[in-house]
Amino acid sequence: MTIALPAAHAPAPKRHMLVATTAASAVVAMLMAGMLAIWLRFRAAAPVRESSDGLKLIKDWLPENLHIPEVAANTMFSTFFIGCVMAQWAVYAAKRRDTAHVNLALAVCFIIGAAIINAQIAIYLQFDVGIADGAYQTMFYAITGTMIVLVVLGMVFTAVALFRSIGGRGTSTDVFSSHALYWYAITAIFTAVWFVVYVQK
Repeated sequence: MTIALPAAHAPAPKRHMLVATTAASAVVAMLMAGMLAIWLRFRAAAPVRESSDGLKLIKDWLPENLHIPEVAANTMFSTFFIGCVMAQWAVYAAKRRDTAHVNLALAVCFIIGAAIINAQIAIYLQFDVGIADGAYQTMFYAITGTMIVLVVLGMVFTAVALFRSIGGRGTSTDVFSSHALYWYAITAIFTAVWFVVYVQK
């Protein structure tokens, strides 16, 4: 009598894309943490003067002629979370082999990225100051410019995921999960930027 051996366990799924995205997200998070630390250091070292009535001390960090456009900054902040919802929707739809909704979610996510960049450009236009006009201006453009690069990379990632889905590879969730992870990461990073640069100033 022949006894059949039990079937071998299925090989563990390879998560190269997810691991690489996690590592890249950690790197950019450390980069932005370092830049924000330098910002806080510059702000702490700014000279202090008395107000005109002599009742309080004012730190000369944010130039008097510069005003943060809070509506655009807050809109940009909330828009990041919509991008996260769209990225997660793509993962949800991919697991259910719903290619149409994967494509729709990724297309909206790409548009969200463009809207974020548009809001940041609007802030630049309202500032109307040069990069080398002072320490505040230099640090502001360095931090927000780096954030724009991270959003552009997110849009490139979205475009790659969308092309994969359109090409008939929309059932593989690794790319979409990695894409969603990256959007979560840059949303967390921008939350810190928004609080330090736009709220605390």
